[in-house]
Amino acid sequence: MKILVTGAQGQVGKELVQIAKQQNHDVIAAARTELDITNETDVTQYILSQQPDIVINAAAYTAVDKAESEQELAFAINRDGAKFLALTCKEHNIPLLHISTDYVFDGSNAEAYKESDTVSPLGIYGESKWQGEEAIRQQLKHHIILRVAWVFGAQGNNFVKTMLRLGNERDELNVVADQFGGPSAAKNIALSLIALAEQFESNQSLAWGTYHYCGTPKTSWCDFAKEIFKQAFEMNLLEKQVKVNAITTAEYPTPAKRPVNSMLNCEKISDTFAIEMPDWKVSLQQVLSELK
Repeated sequence: MKILVTGAQGQVGKELVQIAKQQNHDVIAAARTELDITNETDVTQYILSQQPDIVINAAAYTAVDKAESEQELAFAINRDGAKFLALTCKEHNIPLLHISTDYVFDGSNAEAYKESDTVSPLGIYGESKWQGEEAIRQQLKHHIILRVAWVFGAQGNNFVKTMLRLGNERDELNVVADQFGGPSAAKNIALSLIALAEQFESNQSLAWGTYHYCGTPKTSWCDFAKEIFKQAFEMNLLEKQVKVNAITTAEYPTPAKRPVNSMLNCEKISDTFAIEMPDWKVSLQQVLSELK
């Protein structure tokens, strides 16, 4: 199967390329230098020349706070890029697998968010991703939108790598304890997307639509940080124990508001595709081993 991966230099993109190659697929790894998804002509010509069997869109503008001041760029990548890919895929009858985010929700739900729950983004990043989802739904029937949360991995910039860097520099850190979610390893997200692509290859169809995917169990950023430091110290990635102080969101103001509850209900993807949610602590151990 010939798979086109956009955003191939991102943390999920790199994992997608690696896994697809390991599983003997023909992979077209398109970083921004090869394919600018914000340019409709580029998208049309590139897909026409490569003729993939399926497209996985891992290209995204993900700088949540920066998006508040770089609105045009965030919408160009997250909304317009998604739309141009969907239009071209529709024209050539190619399915599109697209990564979205928990930030389409405002976090006010007490329970984990289902795919059918009302969206209400708090900031530009979430709004641009939501408009990208809507553009895909309007243009292309054969799509899967996979909403993920709190992505971390050995590649790219993420919370785990930031904590390790700060843990090497400081003896204690203040971390927000009143925002909750399910940390998701980039490798697990990539494995799930490749599994969906392979199911399409086998059946020439999928149960198209929107699905949620994240790690379990539910945790806070503060407890996530504590577990990172605990495992990193045990694996000699840190020379000392790092103290983590719980603080409130109000004590750590950011340009963009974050959802209080980012937990995603993943029953639909489990029931439909038999894709199970990983334990994020186990995934964290694997990522730290890789970084070591």
